[in-house]
Amino acid sequence: MDNTFVIRPIGIVRSPVLSRVDENWGKIEAEIHLQSTWAAALTGLSEFSHAIILTWLHQASFDYNRDLVRRPRGQAKWPEVGIFAQRAKNRPNPIGLSVVDILSCNENILKVRQLDAIDGTPVIDIKPYYTAFDRIETVVEPAWVHEVMADYF
Repeated sequence: MDNTFVIRPIGIVRSPVLSRVDENWGKIEAEIHLQSTWAAALTGLSEFSHAIILTWLHQASFDYNRDLVRRPRGQAKWPEVGIFAQRAKNRPNPIGLSVVDILSCNENILKVRQLDAIDGTPVIDIKPYYTAFDRIETVVEPAWVHEVMADYF
């Protein structure tokens, strides 16, 4: 099966973070600069406290032999798991997903906190966070996930 998809960026991340990191995103404030043709699409988003940001992880690179099954962050203390059991940046399709705090919407600029994307990352979509869709009350995760995420935010 050879399907081709076209994904067009709608904007770009402007962040003080310039290189790929795996921790301390919680206090990072960034801006999403939308192309001017998409500015009106922000109408009403400021009434929400959170949004889901989809990005194209433009500096990621997936190597089937290296990344299909690996230890999170390459750490021996964590188990080998498949790429679909982790949130690693090197993925078959480098799509990033972040739930962010909305700080402000002004013309074509969305200011957010907790966007784990570096400066220059293309933004491919923005969705409001709906508790009816996006929150699960009872979640099961392996113990290593809590260790991996200890300093992420």
